[in-house]
Amino acid sequence: MKKLFFGAVLMFSLIAIAQRPCEFTTDVKDSLGSYKSTKEYLVYEKNFGGNSSYIFYSIVVSDGTPMLQIQLLEKSQGFIKAKCFDKNSKIYLQLNNNKIVTLLHTNDESCGTMVRDEKGVNNRVLSGYFMFRKEDYEDLKKSELSFIRIKFGAEATDYMMRKAFKSELDGQLYEPERYFLNYFDCLEAKP
Repeated sequence: MKKLFFGAVLMFSLIAIAQRPCEFTTDVKDSLGSYKSTKEYLVYEKNFGGNSSYIFYSIVVSDGTPMLQIQLLEKSQGFIKAKCFDKNSKIYLQLNNNKIVTLLHTNDESCGTMVRDEKGVNNRVLSGYFMFRKEDYEDLKKSELSFIRIKFGAEATDYMMRKAFKSELDGQLYEPERYFLNYFDCLEAKP
């Protein structure tokens, strides 16, 4: 009995230690409501043939409603085709346990912006907010992420998640598969 109790305590301790502290970089409360946002976290990076693609996640809690803010950044010397979020946009997260979690777009239509930098490189930035369904919380707590499908207005694009990678953008180590396991407590943050 003592061994069983010790094993349970050890397991819960490891789970608590594995989860990263939830740090909000934005925390605003006023007469209109509350808004909290975590630091952006790089979950996807691809550099090939002078073209670069990045996906950043940030957890947002607006008036008690948790959302995932996603930001796509594409860089190229050539033309970058616009991708848009609309009322039909969704994000499908396939977990390592083969369950699929669907995030629903907040209906704010956006095609992002195109900016040319001082080196003549085209940069397209697209941001959107996607809502979690409460019934998916337990799955996000239990399994790593393996695959993302983003349904834009006119197309869908698939992104494979890596266990870990060192970013060419900032030289830091990122663990995209474990994003929700590491930062799940931010979803349940109270306003």
